[in-house]
Amino acid sequence: MNWDRIAGNWKRQFSIAKERWSELTERDWTVIRGDRKRLVARLRARYGLAKEEAERQVSEFVDQSDEARQESGAKPRVH
Repeated sequence: MNWDRIAGNWKRQFSIAKERWSELTERDWTVIRGDRKRLVARLRARYGLAKEEAERQVSEFVDQSDEARQESGAKPRVH
């Protein structure tokens, strides 16, 4: 799954992301609004992560979201 699918389906993905990165505040999530770069920046700030580690965690989140979609049998949305 690419980030465009995450962003396009942010309402559903948001609860999963919020659970995963529980130290992010409501204000952080308001600022992020489904934007990958903003998520990486907020992860770096709140968790003290290097850029590479924050990017790795976000990529892992995207990959896991893709796996869950495939396991559920959901078909990709065509834009």
